[in-house]
Order: sequence, then C-alpha cells, then structure tokens
Amino acid sequence: MTRLVTFNINGIRARLPRLLEYLGREAPDIACLQELKCADESLPIGDIEAAGYGAVWHGQKGFNGVAILAKGDAPVLRQVGLRGDPDDTHSRYIEAEAHGLIVASIYLPNGNPIGTEKFDYKLRWMERLRERAAALLADERPTVLAGDYNVIPEDRDTFSRRAMKDDALFQPESQAAFRTIVNQGWTDALRALHPDEEKLFTFWDYQAGAWQRDAGFRIDHLLCSPQAADRLRGAGVDKWARGEEKASDHAPTWIELA
Repeated sequence: MTRLVTFNINGIRARLPRLLEYLGREAPDIACLQELKCADESLPIGDIEAAGYGAVWHGQKGFNGVAILAKGDAPVLRQVGLRGDPDDTHSRYIEAEAHGLIVASIYLPNGNPIGTEKFDYKLRWMERLRERAAALLADERPTVLAGDYNVIPEDRDTFSRRAMKDDALFQPESQAAFRTIVNQGWTDALRALHPDEEKLFTFWDYQAGAWQRDAGFRIDHLLCSPQAADRLRGAGVDKWARGEEKASDHAPTWIELA
C-alpha cells in the first residue's frame, strides 16, 4: 500500500517540529507540501533527509512554495510551474515521479477579494491547471494532483454558506473551474470514499475559535487519474495534527493506493 498525503504546512521553518512529528508518526510514502514560505536555499533539507525523505521543491521567500517528499528515495522532478503565463512568478506548482506515481503538489491562489485582479488571477491559474491536467490524463498513468486548491467544492464542504458567501473560495466561478478539472476524468478521492459525510473538513481558521467549534471547510483535495483511482483503497484527514501546539491551520489529508 502506498500512502500519499497533502499538507499545507503554513511555513515550513516555523512548523518544522510539526512536520517531523507527522512524518515520524504517520510515515507517508509521499508527502506533498504547500505554503513553504521560504526561499529554495532556506529549505531545511537536512532535517527532512534525516527523517528518511528525499525532496524536490520550488520555494519563494515569505510566500507560497511547494514541495514533494518521498520516503527512502529522491523524487524525480518533472516540471516546476505551469506554462502559459511567463509573467507569473508565484511558486505554486511542482510535479515529480515517486514510488511509481506521477504526483503534483499544488497551491492554488486564494483569490480574495473577489472583483479584483487577485480573483481574475485565480481563475486564469485554474485554466492553466486544467490544461496541464488534461495533458497528464492523456498519458494514462497513475497520477495524483494533490494540494490546497483554495476551492470549497460544495455547500456541504463549509461550516457556513452565509459566512463564505463573499469569499473567493466559495464563488460559483471557482467551483465551476474545479468541476471542469474533475470532470475531465479525475476522482476527488476524499469525497469518493466518504460520499455521505457532512463535516469532511481539512482547514480550520486560527480566528474566532474555528477549531474548537469545528467551523472548518474542505479545500485540500487529492484528484486521482483513472489509473490511480482503480487502486484507491482509503482516504482521510489526520485531524489530530491540527490540534497540536503551534499547528498549521490545515490538517494533513491522505489517500492509500494498492
């Protein structure tokens, strides 16, 4: 069984003890990280390698940043960034091969506030992701697009429709762009294996006691190609990690493939 996790770490240097704790306790075969918030040369690669993982990463000082870790092996880098916008300097996409899978770690733009260039950038970025996803599907290999999509796909994926009604994560345009990608032939693994679960949350804000109130939403997704979906045996959220001291506001979200 291969366990693959996506984890928005929300600052890898600030949360390094939490990351190492997680790798030690859950020992995923592949870990896709987002929001590293550090430059390439500042990634604590020594600590990651000491934990038994090889890594490829695409950093950015203070913002964004994505990485792919593989247990006992170095991932083979395939692509950094999405084609189609030469002016895009954000570190939001990395793609590699690891343990027989093609894996992408994705940190999609937040897009707030709506009605601004930030929201337009989000939708353009999702269109570029759609094009890359279609190319990957055409290869007909086991592939997983993992990450923080900053999209709440359905009403039941948020604690409050009213609270999120003006948020870029919950806009009809964001949801439609997400559906367009999924409908190419991807399986939304977490929802596929928990079709009736209401509070299938992966993120709880630091504000207003959101964690204590379980006022979360689902924005971390693992999309599986048909070749990966055929091997899908489990999916879940490691909520315990969100309750740790100085935790990320996201919980690691995982799948298991036969």
